[in-house]
Formats: sequence, C-alpha cells, structure tokens
Amino acid sequence: MKIGYYGAMISRYYGEMRMIVKDILQNKAVWRIILIISLVYYLPQTGVRFFPSAETAAAQTSVQVQEDDGMGGGLLMENISFQTEMELADIPGQAEYARPRMLTFSFYTMRSGDIIGHIAARYGLNEDTLISVNNIRNTRLMQIGQVIRIPNQDGIFYTVRTGDTLESIAEAHRTTASHIRAANELFADDLTANTRLFIPGGRMDWVNRQEVNGDLFIWPTIGRISSPFGFRRCPFNGVRQFHGGMDIAAPTGTPIRAAMSGRVARVGYNRVFGNYVIINHHSGFRTIYAHMHVVRTRTGANVVTGERIGDVGSTGLSTGPHLHFEVHRHGVRVNPRTLMR
Repeated sequence: MKIGYYGAMISRYYGEMRMIVKDILQNKAVWRIILIISLVYYLPQTGVRFFPSAETAAAQTSVQVQEDDGMGGGLLMENISFQTEMELADIPGQAEYARPRMLTFSFYTMRSGDIIGHIAARYGLNEDTLISVNNIRNTRLMQIGQVIRIPNQDGIFYTVRTGDTLESIAEAHRTTASHIRAANELFADDLTANTRLFIPGGRMDWVNRQEVNGDLFIWPTIGRISSPFGFRRCPFNGVRQFHGGMDIAAPTGTPIRAAMSGRVARVGYNRVFGNYVIINHHSGFRTIYAHMHVVRTRTGANVVTGERIGDVGSTGLSTGPHLHFEVHRHGVRVNPRTLMR
C-alpha cells in the first residue's frame, strides 16, 4: 500500500517537473537571462571584461610612444568615432586651397606685444602678405590699436605697368592668369597702367622685406647715437638745420664696417666730411661713412657686410670722435635707424 502511494507521488511530481521544464524551454526571455548570467560569471575567468577599468581601456585603445620612436610621448588613438570622421571629411584638401577664389578681407586690431610675423602665422599667412595688403612701410612703427586687413589668401599687390599682360605678370610671380582673374574679379584681359592687382601666392623681394622690417643694414660701428637723423641745432652756430645722417659716438680707432655688401664708389677727403668712404649697394642704396681717422679700403673694391673699411676719427668738421653715417635710396637721404638691425 505504501509503495503504491509513494509511486503515485513520484509520478505526480515528475509530471509537474516536465511541465515546468517545457514552459522554460518555450520562454525566450528566461533563456536570455540564463545566457547573460553565464557570460558575466564565466568570461572574467578568461581575462575578458564587459566593463574594463580606465587603465585597461587606455591600454586597449592607445599606444604609448617611446622616445626611440622619433615622436613625442603621448597617446595614439587607434579608433576614431564616426562623428570625428565626418568632421575630418569636411576639411578642404590641398586642391581646394589651390582653387582660384575672390579676394576678401577680415580685420584685426593691433594689441600690445603683437608682431606682424606672429599675426600672419596666426591666420595661416606669410609675412609678405600682411605687409603688402596693408602698405606697411616699417613694421617697427606699427601702433597699438592700429587696424590691419587680413586677406583670405596669401599674395601681394602689384601696380600694373605699361606693356604688362596677365600672362607676363603671372609668369613673373609664378602663378597663373586664372588665379589673378578670380582674385580681382576681372572679366577681361585688358589692363590699365597704374592699376593695383592682387597676385595670389606672390612674394616680396628680399630687399623690400628687409627694408620694411628694418633689417637691411648692420650697425657700421659700436657706439651710441649722439645725433639722430632729422632737424637739429647746429653744434657750431646754433642754427636749426637738417642733419642728413646719424652720428655714432665712439673712441678713436673703433672699427668701422660696411653696413651691407657693395662696391666702394669713392674714397676721399673734404673739409666737412674729413676722410670718407662711399659704397654703392644693390636696389639703389648708397652709404656714406665720414670723419674717419684711417681709411682701410680703396675705390673700386668689393666689400662684404661687416668688412672693416676704416676707423672712427674726428677729421673734417667735427666736435669729437664719431662716425657720421648716411643712407641714400635712389639719391634721396633716408633715416638709417629705420633700416638697421
């Protein structure tokens, strides 16, 4: 009797278990839960983590650059997000930057500490461009608060001369006629003399750039400026008159050097300059060195920048040992100080 009772109970429980198992096998949600629990429990034992630490994540997505790799230390991202890839795709390529385009300007106000070369670099331009489009004659004389134009491309302005054509101008500046047309919105190739054209990609010549930056000449001797260029009271009669050079006071015998390479045009003496030397340079420049104690060069000699040509003295009309230094450009006296390094 008992055996029959227990057998019936076992058969009943067995049937109920079969029904439960059948329900579980038919329920997909239960299987998902079982799978997740299994993965979370067993996979960490193999070294794989669903939520790695910050150190592990950095190690998996970056490479620490060593000093021997020829690069600075840092992280190199191996994976770029889709958003970043889209942003990079919007950056114009080299061909886009080379495409002819119309000239436009923005504006910048000079601040304390600004240097024209640094401003140009900040806007991705070369120094020649800002000097030319703003007609800057001396970068050292620029003032705080001065507003300058910032073009959307590199280049310089050129004044058309009689006989010029777009092709000849383009060839001289290593650009193309199509670029010049686009920048200046030209609808015909006929040019009028004295018209100013913007030449995309054009550069200033070395002499003009050095002149504007005040780096054309070296100091011809070591000393202090005792009388600058411009109007002054004559030390001999007190009359206000123009001083066409710069006086540099120095002890007798101090070396005098050629301020720039050139050819000695004349060595001589007169009652005003005393012993003097005149040197002709390129681009219409000429320098004069006066009141020399000793002259150490000769007429016709080729001299290089910094070569000794004489010694400081007090010959001629002079109040004491000094060098009277003049600079002429195409026959016109200019202030030497604005051209000296």
